[in-house]
Amino acid sequence: MRAWLLRGLVLAVVHAAVQTGEAWVRAGDPTAVGWLRPTALGLLVGVAVLWSGIDGWLGREGRGMVWFFSALVAGPVGGVLGVIGQGVFVDDTGAEALPVAITGGAAFIALLVLVPAGVGLLIGRLVTATRAADSAPATPPTPVSRRTAR
Repeated sequence: MRAWLLRGLVLAVVHAAVQTGEAWVRAGDPTAVGWLRPTALGLLVGVAVLWSGIDGWLGREGRGMVWFFSALVAGPVGGVLGVIGQGVFVDDTGAEALPVAITGGAAFIALLVLVPAGVGLLIGRLVTATRAADSAPATPPTPVSRRTAR
């Protein structure tokens, strides 16, 4: 399985689970929106930052494009799975919610994957560069001897 497809599908499932869980909690306690929304978004962002940070740290080839395609997959798939999850587990959400989930919702999910993935890749590269600088030998360079012409 391609790396971008795996990452996109996993993040789509994570988003759908978070969206369904958030709807379930809101159905039971409508006042929970104040802490619930930032926590739910933080979970998805945290998964994207952590996974892409590991990719950046390991120096995987083509990691930027992998995460770009992952975001493109996670957007619409996560939107559709979120609608299905809400319809099955929470309320009577039906097919009328699909157009919104596939357009605006998909764009939002894609950005929730792409932007944190860029941050994670940057952090991973910085950690690698710092480790490489720390492991470099600390011996000063030897001067080059010059031969004098007679």
